[in-house]
Amino acid sequence: MGSGKTTLIKQLCMALGCRDNLSSPSYSIVNEYLAEAGGQKIYHIDLYRLKDIKEALDIGIEDYISGEYYCFIEWPGLVNSLLPQNVINVSITHEDNMREISIFME
Repeated sequence: MGSGKTTLIKQLCMALGCRDNLSSPSYSIVNEYLAEAGGQKIYHIDLYRLKDIKEALDIGIEDYISGEYYCFIEWPGLVNSLLPQNVINVSITHEDNMREISIFME
């Protein structure tokens, strides 16, 4: 909590040409944005409030992650088994005013 996940995703969306009003999908679970160049969709998903993988399946997580659009997921641990092999993982740790960001591909 408070490590900068949503802020990072906002910056990535802006870099992709999104001019929408970006906000955390903590309550909506999924926010959909549109990049101005080419009409590319961007999905911003926050799975923090979900209790099990069934809830993720109920929101259509498989459709979001198997599509051709960008899909940024906060708290993805619940759906790790569903994620394709070519995902880029970003880990953010936050402690005592220090933030460490690790980026890796699985």
